[in-house]
Amino acid sequence: MLRAGVSTACLYPRVVEEALYDLALSGVPHVEIFINSHSELRRSFVDTLARLLQRFDMTCASLHPYTCEIEPNMLFSNYARRVDDYLEYCRNYFTAMQQLGAKVFVLHGNKVPAASVNKDMYFTRFRRLAELGESYGVQVAQENVARCTSASLPFLLEMRDALGKQARFVLDIKQAVRSKEDPMQMLKTLGSGVVHVHMSDHGEYGDCLQIGAGRFAVKSFLQTLAQLSPNCTIVLELYRSGFRTLQDLLHNDHILQRMIQSC
Repeated sequence: MLRAGVSTACLYPRVVEEALYDLALSGVPHVEIFINSHSELRRSFVDTLARLLQRFDMTCASLHPYTCEIEPNMLFSNYARRVDDYLEYCRNYFTAMQQLGAKVFVLHGNKVPAASVNKDMYFTRFRRLAELGESYGVQVAQENVARCTSASLPFLLEMRDALGKQARFVLDIKQAVRSKEDPMQMLKTLGSGVVHVHMSDHGEYGDCLQIGAGRFAVKSFLQTLAQLSPNCTIVLELYRSGFRTLQDLLHNDHILQRMIQSC
């Protein structure tokens, strides 16, 4: 069934272990962990996070890498050796995910516009990363990001056609809005390929709002998600300017939980 939670990224720049502890004390049952630096991938550090999850009976849905900004240079450049090096580095993420019990690795990807990107290269590189992730029990999932190649639904469809079941997606609601894409249409089109959702509301007051502060039909979206991808995970991902207190996040998490139960 669908599971909802909160991303530690909401509390940035609070360090990840303190953000996770704040969410744990507040009773959040499910999280996405945003790794913000290399030192946070050390086994001893990840063990601390894993023990915290266990202590509070929390689960981790996904891991967001801090290296997303260098993915164009490392994974999608013409310098092939960088690809090998980056894949080797990603073993650090995947090992951490095994420790945390996380299944979804969030990828931003390249920043070249889809109209001019070398798609064969893109899909080949993604497949290599996806296959490496699978060897660790991890699903590499392409996020739709407005400033990246993945911004448009047509590109994601080409990706799905080229990669088949290895094409998995993180559907970010606010990024879809920024790309002038309809989140509901993206969901209906990508279907079971959507394995993770970054949830937020939007409307005349902004494109990254608390649930209920905008006009997005969240409940209808969740009902459709439950039909098309019933094992999907959903995490609230708000920018720090989008809420005032931790209680706002908890309130939104409770809203999501109730909506899922009604689905």
